[in-house]
Amino acid sequence: MIDDIIADADERMQKSLVSLDDAFKKIRTGRAHPAILDSVMVSYYGTDTPLNQLANVTVEEGRSLIVSPWEKPMIGEVEKAIMKSDLGLNPSNNGDTIRVPMPALTEETRKEYTKQAKAEAENARIAIRNIRRDANSDIKDLEKEKEISEDEQRRAEEQIQKITDKHIATVESSFQTKEADLLSF
Repeated sequence: MIDDIIADADERMQKSLVSLDDAFKKIRTGRAHPAILDSVMVSYYGTDTPLNQLANVTVEEGRSLIVSPWEKPMIGEVEKAIMKSDLGLNPSNNGDTIRVPMPALTEETRKEYTKQAKAEAENARIAIRNIRRDANSDIKDLEKEKEISEDEQRRAEEQIQKITDKHIATVESSFQTKEADLLSF
């Protein structure tokens, strides 16, 4: 029973890390990366569809993305969807492909993106701590119902704390990497 609670907490904390990685992908750096467009949704015959399911996205010269829709009539829709996204990108098409140049980041925008990354990292830390609180609460409930002893409760809480510390350290290292990436010129 304790193992189930600990495993569930670990799994939920892992999902928080995946969510943080997704959030970091949306914060662009000076370099072009196909994951920047992962959040773009295109109206595909009336259905909102992720861009990566409608087109091939590749990096060209490290400073721009090339989007090649699999269906030629979709070029206009894909271009509109990229413009409407809140990524601040200005695509242009040549009839076959869409070129998305990555504007150079100013020092001010770099600092703004760093603040955004810091906020995302803090949200991940909060989510992990909330999961720890929920797991500890479940453990205490088991002890109150006399299903486990106080010693087992203490050991379980120590295990949960170790898992929490490990995940928080991962959040911190991810943030340090993203911050270094954002502030490098």
